[in-house]
Amino acid sequence: MAGRRRPPRARAPRQGGSAGGGRGESRLGLARLEGFLAWEAEVAAAERDARAFAEQFPWLPAAERESLERAYAADRLRYAEEVVDRAVERCRRLAARYRAECRRICGRWAALCLSVTLAAALFAVVPAALRG
Repeated sequence: MAGRRRPPRARAPRQGGSAGGGRGESRLGLARLEGFLAWEAEVAAAERDARAFAEQFPWLPAAERESLERAYAADRLRYAEEVVDRAVERCRRLAARYRAECRRICGRWAALCLSVTLAAALFAVVPAALRG
């Protein structure tokens, strides 16, 4: 019918993962499998809905009804792909924002810890210097 369009853009794997594979590759593999299955379910739903839509026009010849089904399914899959791509892009923007926020917070904590350590060292050294 509509043919299998490509799934929405997948996230590129991170560089510098563990050399032996392990959990990261396993999670990535499971995420890809989940994405593949979700996309196949979307394709099946689009084809099912396209058939149901085309059945509303029983006076159309079979060839035109099939053409209508293909157009309906293709349009629906194009829309689904756009929705997924927008969600992925939003997730990427949020991840970048959260990473920046995390770096900012970690920097503040490092500055605070360094200040407290220096203050403690100063309070330990100054009284001994004043006595001696």
